[in-house]
Amino acid sequence: MNLDDTIVAIATPPGRGGIGVVRLAGPDARAIAQPMLRLNRELEPNRAQRCDLIEPRVPHPSSAWVGTSPPRAAQQSDATVLTAARIDEVVVTYFAKPHSYTTDDIVEISAHGSPVVLRHIVELALAQGARLAEPGEFTMRAFLNGRLDLTQAEAVRDLIDAQTLFQAKVAAQQLEGALSNRLKPIKQKLVDLIALLEAGIDFAEDDVSVAQDATIRDRIAQVKAPLQQLAATFTYGKIVHQGLTLAIVGRPNVGKSSLFNRLIERERAIVTAQPGTTRDLVSETVAIGGIPVELVDTAGIRRALDEAESIGIKKSMEALADADLVLVVIDKTQPLSEEDRELLSQVEGRPAIVVENKSDLLGLCGDGRLARPNSAHVETAAPGCPAERRSATRTLPVIPTSALTGEGIPALRAAILNHVAGDATTQQESGFLTSVRHQKLVTDARTALEAATNAVAARVPHEMLLLDLYGALRPLDEITGATTSDDILNLIFSTFCIGK
Repeated sequence: MNLDDTIVAIATPPGRGGIGVVRLAGPDARAIAQPMLRLNRELEPNRAQRCDLIEPRVPHPSSAWVGTSPPRAAQQSDATVLTAARIDEVVVTYFAKPHSYTTDDIVEISAHGSPVVLRHIVELALAQGARLAEPGEFTMRAFLNGRLDLTQAEAVRDLIDAQTLFQAKVAAQQLEGALSNRLKPIKQKLVDLIALLEAGIDFAEDDVSVAQDATIRDRIAQVKAPLQQLAATFTYGKIVHQGLTLAIVGRPNVGKSSLFNRLIERERAIVTAQPGTTRDLVSETVAIGGIPVELVDTAGIRRALDEAESIGIKKSMEALADADLVLVVIDKTQPLSEEDRELLSQVEGRPAIVVENKSDLLGLCGDGRLARPNSAHVETAAPGCPAERRSATRTLPVIPTSALTGEGIPALRAAILNHVAGDATTQQESGFLTSVRHQKLVTDARTALEAATNAVAARVPHEMLLLDLYGALRPLDEITGATTSDDILNLIFSTFCIGK
């Protein structure tokens, strides 16, 4: 990638819109843009100017006449050429280096959002010597020119890809350097320890004091502890970044689809009184506490009555296996069935919440008897209710709800959010790991520090101990991009959109 080239790309999404932006960056950005603009004054840094987008003037062959004057027809032709055709009215903004996104000269042309016009602007720029930008090349230049570190550059992509406002706020924090600022003191302590040991080796003959083993172990521990805290944020950060999948499972007619509709706040799934209405998976993504949650409504799990229901139940079991969190819905007005117990056993040891639905129909369950309001009929529950129900769900949180009235839905949302965040909500202000790449590098650094601790205990020479300490420093440098290879950089920036 040649940083001396002037690059051009459409910076707005494909399709028609009110406004479209074409961005040029590089040493010739202003020189390439000016011929296609009818400017009232020179381009000034950090100032927008309204002007006309025109076809650049091209000398006409008829202007080369020998004699006193060309024929009248030729004069008219020249006049047409000299009055360049207007294509659009645009707003152009010039950012002078180094005070720009990439630290290069940047010109942004905001035209009406016609794909034809935007493509033509790019074609005019290419004809003047620009080249098409690669995916993420503008941001990559910002990184290579020291405008951003690698965590901030990756945050740009996360901000563009954000599906919820909370995701956007987290990406904005990373873009401001939240993760980098959290890593700086950790790296500094590690560098200070390396410098101490290097000095002890280099100046051993000059009687420079070298730290004792206990001091070295303590200083390694001061690096390991905050790295451990940072690594623990990945569970939450990954969910913030990627969202999670939540499967709603249960036997037929316990209110799964009604609960699904209540959580997404619209009638998405078909609901009838007939058991087994849902035959296929129905999914929708909603934001719960700013976290994207893909809700999956499944077919009722029971002994299938036909082939279509059998396929639906098979898909339900697959959704249950793939989900990050499972809502097991049971009918609170009925005793636990064999299907209920089987489902509860299948989610044992997995993240799950038991939802006791239809609580609005429950009149009494204090002494093991269930009654429906507005009815003289009283049903006798299974022996031991509610003790048996408590026994079957003793390891899982239980939330009573009514999908019909909305009772318990806020508590259910809170339980889902608590599963996602846990105690990590306090980490939202200080930066946390959201990338698998970052998490792996932090793990590599912790592994190297553990090896260094063992080396101190084994009284290994400091020359060998330094190998482990440098092995811990390199992954931390790779997070911010201080020592990242070109291959990794190309892989990261290839996931960006063109124009950013």
